[in-house]
Amino acid sequence: MAFRLQEILHKYEVGAGAAVLRFITAAAAFLAVAVVFDLAAFRNLATRDAMDAAQVGRNVAEGRGFTTSFIRPLSLYLLTKQGGNESSNTLPPVDRHPDLANPPVYPGLLALAWKTKPFPVVDLSKKQNFSAYFPDLWITIWNQVLLGLAAWLVFVLAKRLFDSSVAWASFALLLLSETYWKFSVSGLSTVLLIVEFLLLVLIISRLEAAARVAVPGRNSVIAFAALAGALVGLMAMTRYSFGCLIVPLVILIATLPSMQRPTLVVVTLATFMVVSAPWVVRNFQLSGTPFGTAGFAIMSGTSNFPEDQLERSLHPLIRQVEAGEYWQKLFTNLHDILVSDLWRLGGGWVMALFLVGLLVPFRNPVLGRTRLFLVLTMLALCVAQALARTSASTESPDINSENLLVVVGPAILMFGISLFVLLREQLNLGGPAGRNLLWALLYILAGAPFLLAVIGSHPSRLVYPPYYPPWIQQKSAASAPGGAIMADVPWAVAWYGDRPSIWLSLKYIDRLSPQIREDFDTVGRLQPIKGFYLSVRMLKTLDAKDLAAWSQSKAPDSQLELVQKMVTELGQRLVEQDAKRDDVERLRAIYKVVERNWVQGGGDDWESFILGIFVKKEVPTGFPLQKAVGGIVPEIFLTELSERK
Repeated sequence: MAFRLQEILHKYEVGAGAAVLRFITAAAAFLAVAVVFDLAAFRNLATRDAMDAAQVGRNVAEGRGFTTSFIRPLSLYLLTKQGGNESSNTLPPVDRHPDLANPPVYPGLLALAWKTKPFPVVDLSKKQNFSAYFPDLWITIWNQVLLGLAAWLVFVLAKRLFDSSVAWASFALLLLSETYWKFSVSGLSTVLLIVEFLLLVLIISRLEAAARVAVPGRNSVIAFAALAGALVGLMAMTRYSFGCLIVPLVILIATLPSMQRPTLVVVTLATFMVVSAPWVVRNFQLSGTPFGTAGFAIMSGTSNFPEDQLERSLHPLIRQVEAGEYWQKLFTNLHDILVSDLWRLGGGWVMALFLVGLLVPFRNPVLGRTRLFLVLTMLALCVAQALARTSASTESPDINSENLLVVVGPAILMFGISLFVLLREQLNLGGPAGRNLLWALLYILAGAPFLLAVIGSHPSRLVYPPYYPPWIQQKSAASAPGGAIMADVPWAVAWYGDRPSIWLSLKYIDRLSPQIREDFDTVGRLQPIKGFYLSVRMLKTLDAKDLAAWSQSKAPDSQLELVQKMVTELGQRLVEQDAKRDDVERLRAIYKVVERNWVQGGGDDWESFILGIFVKKEVPTGFPLQKAVGGIVPEIFLTELSERK
């Protein structure tokens, strides 16, 4: 009996059971950190790309196919152009609009999450005390499971490339990184991409080793090359920008120490195409473009398409964008990336220290080749991030889907830790105690932002302004069925309201371009619009310049014209009746007071439309949606006069 007990203790101290015990301990630590962070810092979805992917995933889960309820005017343009004419006859029903913005992998994962949600869908429209939207929390839990998988992959990869000390330190520092936890609650596909990228790096390390000890008759090298190409294809189908990684991967494979290099390159490209080509063909069939609306991101931010105007355009003048503007966008955004984004990489300013780890030469050829791939990947992602940047990066500078470099951060972390371990062993710091103090200092510096986020003041779980799910659901339910809601936050209407929503057209009325109009009526002829929603997102942008422009743009006013006609007729009658001069002058004085205080303004843009409602307390004449739901403060929501019951 004593011998058996001793055997069990030995097993869990130094034997195979020790690994199991360490795994359970690490998993428990990860779960504890996740619970603490969520209790302190969880917020509902805050970015349009997260809500966009979520509502597409729900549509897939509910059997509506890969359709979207967030309709971009640019998508309408592509579909009508592919259909051969700009007519609503070429468009699918508004509730079956094909999604042309998202690749399929992440929405597919969210569809699985929606299918497995452990709670029913709740009507929030009458809820008084609202805090957290449970589907948002469920998406967060799925992403944090992926983050746990990423932490485990970092450990496995670091142990394979370096040793156990680097592996545990990399695991711990990833666990203490506030940025990655923020991405886990953002609802974006970033954490999934991190998992995919770490798997790619793991396969590349195996590929390099297999190429050096290739055995005739065994095709392990070819198998690893095929897996690498397929993984890059999978990443491209998670976020289109990551398709650029095929370039550094092919360069790496073309320089392998193997006589099979040509075959390996062909196999890599073939598996990449097998994974990505079917979706590209689907996009071509629907829109005539390989990447749908996402492929036009390179034009966003040029002089013709500032801010979000490209995706809101029904007739984008694509050919007017000159080549020089692309170069200008590239160099301008590269400057910002090199100054700011590159030195953070998701791990805070401490990550800048770890970048130096990529400069250390390694005798191990696997490490050297892996480092080469990481450097080439960072160069490719810098270019892709600079060219693909849109207004989404402006709205959320740090946590957004266009932050590509953050995906490489965990892999860079391992090389930085290896350099730290090397320096720690070479420094004379008074023995083990001094070296342990250095470890503690590193953990404190790297984890300080996370600790402050947990113990500091906690922000509201609501992302308001501008998103308050109960209001959005209430307004969506008030709109008549069979049409869409035009909104300045269509992604939120699509996700929280579960109604088709079209992004706000460029103008309210387009009088300057009668042939190619970019206004409400033109969109309404393509898709029926049953509701109109302007949130505080747009209302808070109004300023004195908008008011001045509105007041100086005199629009036709039937009521003022009626007053002028009545005063003229009455004055003429007084003159014909030889009325006293004082009576005529009194009438003129009254008219001057009326004219001076009559509120008159106009303009073709939505700012003028909003100011007209605020000042005149009425919807402009001729606008088809005249019924205001819930007043005009703090948000504007208009429907048809027959309000839905």
